[in-house]
Amino acid sequence: MNEMSSTGSVEKPVVIPIEAYVSEEYAKAEGERLWPKVWQIACREEELAKVGDYVTYDILDESIIITRSAPDRIAAYYNVCQHRGRRLTEGCGHANQFYCRFHGWSWNLDGSSREVVDQEDWDGALNDENLRLPEVKVGFWGGWVWINMDPDCEPLEDYLGPAATLLAPFELDKMRYKWRQWLYFPCNWKTALEAFNESYHVTASHPQLSRWVCYKHWSRAEGRHAHHGVAAPRGEGATGGSGLNSINVRGSDDPRVAVAEQLEELKRTLDTTTTDTLVNAAQRLVDELPEGTPAHEVAAHLMETAIREDAERGVQWPEMTHEQMEEAGFDWHLFPNSVILPGLTFALCYRARPNGHDPNSCIFDVYALERFPEGEEPKTEWIFEPDPTEEKWRLILSQDFGNMPEVQKGMKSRGFRGARPNPKEEVAVINFHRILAEYMGSGAPKPIV
Repeated sequence: MNEMSSTGSVEKPVVIPIEAYVSEEYAKAEGERLWPKVWQIACREEELAKVGDYVTYDILDESIIITRSAPDRIAAYYNVCQHRGRRLTEGCGHANQFYCRFHGWSWNLDGSSREVVDQEDWDGALNDENLRLPEVKVGFWGGWVWINMDPDCEPLEDYLGPAATLLAPFELDKMRYKWRQWLYFPCNWKTALEAFNESYHVTASHPQLSRWVCYKHWSRAEGRHAHHGVAAPRGEGATGGSGLNSINVRGSDDPRVAVAEQLEELKRTLDTTTTDTLVNAAQRLVDELPEGTPAHEVAAHLMETAIREDAERGVQWPEMTHEQMEEAGFDWHLFPNSVILPGLTFALCYRARPNGHDPNSCIFDVYALERFPEGEEPKTEWIFEPDPTEEKWRLILSQDFGNMPEVQKGMKSRGFRGARPNPKEEVAVINFHRILAEYMGSGAPKPIV
């Protein structure tokens, strides 16, 4: 096992075996050794606003119903009729009972039996206890509902560890869906996830951003999880800082113009990691500040203006210090299958799951969160969008999507010796496989020889 330095860098470069990405046996083993034993994000609490609202969360052969069973309780049950095994729900919706369409058995929202057709035929063998829908552990953090199928699992707070502490100041629970889309993708779920838990790829994969985002990154493990942030400029000097949520400009630019152009570009090509308030405020910088204003003063003016204008429309920013932002970084991998890019009033999130036991296919979710004035949150639904193009997913995500299937193909080559992540900027990838190997019993990173 590789030891981490105080800055989070891996002291010796490693190679990651390919079995975790391409082996059918490994993919099947995940169903026993990994997914039933970890905390997973199932949905957002806002999806369960009213008693009777439910979401169905599928992971391999398991299906879980998450529902608001009472005004003050959210519960989760295995999604299976206790008669002949038919699933009771799919997708999301609202119900006053969970009804089996096969033979008409039904359950109350609290998991208790509601009706068994001709129950007397069983001569008393069926009772309240053995008819209950088996429950799944539920946890709450950051506005998400988490599930764990292990009845003896550790508390969610312990599982998240330092990640929960470092992310707490962002107040992610106060954000709501801005948009959400998903698709099936022709690669392993880990291949998909790893396209987003490091920023070493940005210069090559997103060349249009290199004018602003041209940085080396620190990357650090936090127990099972990992995160990264800006360490230093890559190439010529830059100004600004990661604490301002990636509002960074090169020293040769007029920062008033560069900041506005950067935020406009992010709005157009990603539609998250910024907000309309920030974009509109940035567009006025050339009118509100004189030419030659230093970059740090431009950034401070932009933040002050955005905070004030958001407050006027009913959006309060979290009270978060520059030091807290620097320490948290801007990209988190929460083991095993979620990536969160937190901002002061927004977040970009990814979730990857296996599509059955095929190591070459996954279900991939992308969603944006934002703070909205109370009562003005947009009504959103999951949109299935199978076409991974710029037209359907915008430029930045389409560029990332272009890498994922090609990586999956390349890892099967006789000429590929295994992944060799950057030992300073891709610690999140290395830590992912170190922790994964603890669950799976194989696939741990090894020193390069």
